[in-house]
Amino acid sequence: MPEYHLSEKEEKAVVDAIKAAEKNTSGEIRVHIDPKSDKTAMERAQELFFELGMQNTAAKNGVLFFLDIKNHGFAIIGDSGIDKVVPADFWNTTKELVLTEFKKGKFGKGLQLGIEEAGKKLKQFFPYQSDDVNELSDELSKG
Repeated sequence: MPEYHLSEKEEKAVVDAIKAAEKNTSGEIRVHIDPKSDKTAMERAQELFFELGMQNTAAKNGVLFFLDIKNHGFAIIGDSGIDKVVPADFWNTTKELVLTEFKKGKFGKGLQLGIEEAGKKLKQFFPYQSDDVNELSDELSKG
């Protein structure tokens, strides 16, 4: 698999995708890129979810896209408010969409498509409200 890497331009496009997706949903989307982890992508994503304060949204509708660069790991997790209302396989199609692009070496494109898909999917359960407050940073975090 190609090396995980996002250029400055790709990072900006990912942030723009987050901003656009959050215009459709009250859900809060974040992306974290970790240079290396000694844990599985899912274990590290679960830790980071709390480290980044993503459990603090009013509707419990935060979503984390996590990349482990060294181990080529990837995970998507949603908060308890999402898990209560969506089907068990809710994130599988989004994850596959992302991984399809990753396998082509298109990491920025994969994240953009996944974020766009997450925004569309979350819209039916958590539609955007006129008084919606952006509760979490849209900027990429790196560890």
